[in-house]
Amino acid sequence: MSRTEAPPLPEPLRVPVADSHTHLDMQDATVEEGLARAAAVNVTTVIQVGCDVAGSRWAAETAAAHAGVYAAVALHPNEAPRLVLGDPDGTSRQGAREPGGPAALHEALAEIDALAALDHVRGVGETGLDYFRTGPEGVAAQEESFRAHIEIAKRHGKALVIHDREAHADVLRVLADAGAPDRTVFHCYSGDAEMARICADAGYFMSFAGNVTFKNAQPLRDALAVAPTELVLVETDAPFLTPAPYRGRPNAPYLIPVTLRAMAEVKGVDEDTLAAAIADNTARAFDY
Repeated sequence: MSRTEAPPLPEPLRVPVADSHTHLDMQDATVEEGLARAAAVNVTTVIQVGCDVAGSRWAAETAAAHAGVYAAVALHPNEAPRLVLGDPDGTSRQGAREPGGPAALHEALAEIDALAALDHVRGVGETGLDYFRTGPEGVAAQEESFRAHIEIAKRHGKALVIHDREAHADVLRVLADAGAPDRTVFHCYSGDAEMARICADAGYFMSFAGNVTFKNAQPLRDALAVAPTELVLVETDAPFLTPAPYRGRPNAPYLIPVTLRAMAEVKGVDEDTLAAAIADNTARAFDY
């Protein structure tokens, strides 16, 4: 089986559900094809997430043009240091960039702020902290950007969508210190069961992706087991994190049923019950 070949359509869900986090702009299919495939398996709503100014503009335009698509807009945690310090190796989709200093970050944040005011933009994210790809020199820019996004989300009454990679303690610290918005979503939840209890106490939503199906992901399954069902979401983060048995092949919203069925098993509930809960949770989280 080719690693680049799209996995087959799974058995459709009986209860319609939402993909709480996807990147249609990074997938091979057109938006129309991607949404049609998703609808064929009863994934009827998707949250399209921006990672930089251009991607956030695209997310907002795509949500405006398609029913069942809502947008989240932000500078990804790794984008903030690239704006400030430059990106000589061209590690993002923009290619090589000169350092722009704090002014470049503030200019980009102003654009995100303007997009966040739009009605079909229902989230501010993905924002947060990422200590996996960014070294110590980029931490200050990441935290400044994260705090700015928290403020933007609160001012516009939008959900905050968190990217937390190897930065659990600092993400929780900043949220507590700045005051989290009413609706906060940990995208691609990556903490353990202990952190899930902290998130539950704070009322944060936890969104699980295809990696919850990976063999080595028992800590994630333990976290899902203790996460209150009313705070659980499902996502693809497509084209990344394709669920087993298709790991390594391209991901897309139509594969949500594979992850949701694995999650139902962990939670010890039937898939219809979990799908109905997740559909309700996603609508509450993103206020649609």
